[in-house]
Formats: sequence, structure tokens, C-alpha cells
Amino acid sequence: MFGKVVSTMPKVKVDDIQIYYEVHGEGFPLAMIMGISGNVDWWNPRMVQELSKDFKVVMFDSRGAGRTDMSNREYTIKLFADDTAGLMDALGISVAHVFGVSMGGAIAQELVLNHPEKVEKLVLCSASCGGTKAVPASAEVLGRFGASRSGLSPEEICRRGIPLIFSEDFIQDNSDFVEFFVQRVLIAPISDESFLRRLDAVTKFDTYDRLPQIRAPTLILHGKRDILVPFENCSILAEAIPNAKLVCFEKSAHGLIYEEMDKMIRVVSDFLAEP
Repeated sequence: MFGKVVSTMPKVKVDDIQIYYEVHGEGFPLAMIMGISGNVDWWNPRMVQELSKDFKVVMFDSRGAGRTDMSNREYTIKLFADDTAGLMDALGISVAHVFGVSMGGAIAQELVLNHPEKVEKLVLCSASCGGTKAVPASAEVLGRFGASRSGLSPEEICRRGIPLIFSEDFIQDNSDFVEFFVQRVLIAPISDESFLRRLDAVTKFDTYDRLPQIRAPTLILHGKRDILVPFENCSILAEAIPNAKLVCFEKSAHGLIYEEMDKMIRVVSDFLAEP
């Protein structure tokens, strides 16, 4: 129902860790970076299948997520970006399009700012610039997102977070997909320790003053019903990044890559195909 893809499943050494990655398709590389709790399993296989028709899709579990090592180093968004650059080097990829979702969008920003030669085009989805210029979620949402996980199973943690990712309408109308998503998350769930360390990295992240330095063509995607990274954040990014293109998704919350996936794939594919 949701599509299948055939993939390679190796690990490669980058700096002090072993990174798990998958490669799908052929063509110009498209590196895809998932959010704070996510990993390769969080991408919808049908989305990967569609994008891999035109691109060499490279997905990976970032430091401390899924099957990739944690390490004892302090987590920062810049470190995650350096890991991404290191993975590209290890795979022989000199330049790629980069697609970052949520915290993955933060990593993508640090990647293009610190390693601009590696990014051909940039897609930021459900992301913010961080720091004092970003519009935070409400106190209620932040409380639910950062609530203690003590005593909860990975499935309980996942189900508690569903209303923060999807809109109420999507949850009600797509119960089969929500269950499919839960099962995907449970393949290799993030540890409590790693989640907290990654959350700390996100809290300290801030690119606002450097955004005008971005020269890569940039596409910004955001759902109008996003309560985790409020919709206002996309305008802040679009105004600060030179010549950025902004596309809004009327029906979507934070998980617009699932909620309006067909539109998202079409918009991203068209943007990446532009000369």
C-alpha cells in the first residue's frame, strides 16, 4: 500500500562514529536529513521510491539516531552537519542537493553555511533558524514535546508524539498510515539519552545572522497547521535567505512530507529540475 524500495544497508566510518546509510536510485545525489528523533525508517518508502526515479537518494541515521553510533562528544547542529559532509566524502559525493526536515533542516543550514561547495540546491522543510529570532512553539506544545519519557515504552512515546506531528484531520482520516508510521518508528527507536542530547543541540542552534550568506538556490516548505515549528518560521527563513522560494501547505502540520506527500514530491522535483 505504501510502496517498497530495494536498498543497500551498510555502515561507513565518519570521524569517530560508524554511520548507517542507504542509497536508492541513480542520478545526481539528493541527501535527505531527518529530524530530531528520526532516522532512515521515518521516510515514507513510497516517497523514496518516487524521488529515486530521478536522483541518487542518500539517507542516513544521524549521530545517536537509529543504527548510527552515539559517541560521547557534545552534540551540536554543526557537528551533525560536519558528519553529513564527512559521509558525503566517504561515499565519494562531492556535491549534492540537500533536503532537511525539522532538525534535519537545521543541519542542512549548517551544512550549506560551513560547506557551501557541497550543496547544489537546498530544501528546508518544517524548519526554523533557531535562536531568538525563531518563533517558538507554545508552552503547552513544548511541555508535551519535552515531557519525561521515564517508564514509557518506545511505542507509548511514539503515540504520545503523534498529535505534534500530524493534524487532527489527518490522524482521523488516515488511521492506516498512522499505524504504519508507528511501526516504522519502532524499527530502531531513539534512546532517551540521545533524544535529550539532540534536544539540547537544537536549543542552542542559531543561524539567523548568517542566513544571508547562503548562495545555494533554496526552497522552503511549511505546513500552515504546524504547532511544533510554528508556520511563522518559514517567512523568517524566506526573507533572510537570498532569493528563497516559499511553498505553503494548507492542510499540513509538522509532518507535511506525509500529509501532502504527493504535492511535496511534485514541488521538490520541479524545484530540483530547474536549471
